[in-house]
Amino acid sequence: MSSLPTTLVGWLARCEQLHPKEIDMGLHRVEQVRARLDLRFSVPVIAVAGTNGKGSTCAMLESIALRAGYRVGLYSKPHLVHFEERCRVNGEMATEAQLLVHFEAVEQARGDIGLTYFEFTTLAIARLLSQAPLDLVILEVGLGGRLDAVNVFDADCTVITSIDLDHMEYLGDDRESIGREKAGIMRVGRPVVVSDPVPPRSVIDRARELGADLRCFGVDFNHSGDQQQWAWAGRAKRYNGLAYPGLRGANQLINASGALAAFEALADRLPISAQAVRQGFAMLELPGRFQIVPGQPTLVLDVAHNPHAVAALAQNLDRMGFHPRTHAVFGAMHDKDLSAIFQRMSPIVDSWCFTDLPSARAATALQLQSLFESLAPGFRKPGVEAVTLSVHSAPHSALHHAIGRAEPADRIVVFGSFLTVGGVLQHGLPRLGSSHSV
Repeated sequence: MSSLPTTLVGWLARCEQLHPKEIDMGLHRVEQVRARLDLRFSVPVIAVAGTNGKGSTCAMLESIALRAGYRVGLYSKPHLVHFEERCRVNGEMATEAQLLVHFEAVEQARGDIGLTYFEFTTLAIARLLSQAPLDLVILEVGLGGRLDAVNVFDADCTVITSIDLDHMEYLGDDRESIGREKAGIMRVGRPVVVSDPVPPRSVIDRARELGADLRCFGVDFNHSGDQQQWAWAGRAKRYNGLAYPGLRGANQLINASGALAAFEALADRLPISAQAVRQGFAMLELPGRFQIVPGQPTLVLDVAHNPHAVAALAQNLDRMGFHPRTHAVFGAMHDKDLSAIFQRMSPIVDSWCFTDLPSARAATALQLQSLFESLAPGFRKPGVEAVTLSVHSAPHSALHHAIGRAEPADRIVVFGSFLTVGGVLQHGLPRLGSSHSV
């Protein structure tokens, strides 16, 4: 065997070469290696699946549990800039040194089993979390649920966020099929929180088949409020006078409601005070989720990359104050419903800066421009003669171009793939001012 890597960058490069496919649905490989590692959790586990809202829900669960005094481990993905973002222990990113020993252990255990990048890294991070002194582990499911690597671990409570059309080549071409895949993380007799206000029938049916403790938004828990504060009501608990979550956007109250329903379901093992709830929401931070960077022009960062998430982004942009022009920096994977994304955003955007991304799955900037030009006559922005288009080799250069075109009162929206937002965060959070420097 060739010598093993000694750096995280080296291990990640190795992981990319171990399996011929980037995505290979199935649990048999990862389950074999999990068993060899005897990898299991001795504390409550919350698994979070869904199309949109997973990352926000996980961040809310983590923030509230930390303010309640619990020791919390979080596995979330993908990362924006640094791989280490995927693993957090007590609110802090894992270090390269902490991760390396677990990459080595997975390599030792796998033998000749060819794990995918996602399977290998999931096992390494799970092993780190399983050996840390924790009270709660939160696992964000990747693609789907039933055949996702995270599903080799039994969750004490599962949360299923909004379900919409995405990854259809793997999960099915309608919400019922996709819902069935997401429902694969449920366990017999255990709590299942469904925070999608209109869930697919397949999710409800699967929960009932398993005899799960099903908790649905609008039935078992709900929220209400005004412009100043909001309240949450569950089966047996209520929280009143809550400040709005630190994450902006109309959809975040639904995610917040799901997080509180999960804590109510686990109240006998993880009791949470009202003060922890208030502090947890108030101190919440998660980059790239309708993140508004003050300055001139205003900068908005959002990882919306499918039509459902982009519709929420468009709604949130509409609720902002007046901006004469909106400039978009956009890059995305070629398998997304790009025409639907363009249709949602075109009434808002005056200038498109398309960008290449460092992924073989990504649409090139030229491909994005060509597709937009073929569709543009159908959704020309009212009152605008021509929308300006440009192509760029990287998100950072696309942002520079947008800054150069923007007036101080305008806004710039960077959205699409995590790689798009991560690309502009590569050197830290851009600060825009009168000099237009980043």
